[in-house]
Amino acid sequence: MDLYEAMFRRRDVRGQFTGEPADPSVLSRLLAAAHAAPSVGLSQPWDFVVIDDDDLKQRFWTHVQEERSRFAASLDPERADVFAAIKIDGVLEASVSVVVTYDPERGRPAVLGRHTIDDAGLYSVCLAIQNLWLAATAEGWGVGWVSFYDEAFLASLVGLPAAIRPVAWLCVGPVSHLETVPDLERHGWRDRRPLEAAVHHNTWGATARTPAS
Repeated sequence: MDLYEAMFRRRDVRGQFTGEPADPSVLSRLLAAAHAAPSVGLSQPWDFVVIDDDDLKQRFWTHVQEERSRFAASLDPERADVFAAIKIDGVLEASVSVVVTYDPERGRPAVLGRHTIDDAGLYSVCLAIQNLWLAATAEGWGVGWVSFYDEAFLASLVGLPAAIRPVAWLCVGPVSHLETVPDLERHGWRDRRPLEAAVHHNTWGATARTPAS
């Protein structure tokens, strides 16, 4: 598939993982795609912890369910009912997981391009994640970004050094299919925002001009 098709077919996968063994060659290509991402000052501040240990997955999944319960308790009854039907992770179903991390010290003391925007390093990690996600879509695999966790818990679980920050737990692997409509839209949690509402012209709030054809 071409790049645009991968962009629009990509989904945050929860319930469609088949659980079949991950092909090492495919996983290697996904990690290579992630590692090819642009990064501020060529710092490449990411690392990838590949998780295939069932005990680690189970411990993380249990923690995720605890965090889910805490979030659910914060909702009003109507939203809680909607949330109850939404699956938030595929930790136990996915073939493998990848914890993507951020090292804010990599390239210090002078990271070209980060002297005024320190978060540019974190943005670089997100670009690596997006590369992996699009590559997985092109391979016929799915990715699910799990964000229901306490960072300190995850850092301890996978033995991260003190300075390293976990950015994402990604569930990765073959899928039966990718949903046409994203889960949160299908379950009525939130509607997609139209492009026209997000584009401004020169100043915030000014209606964008239609590009010339």
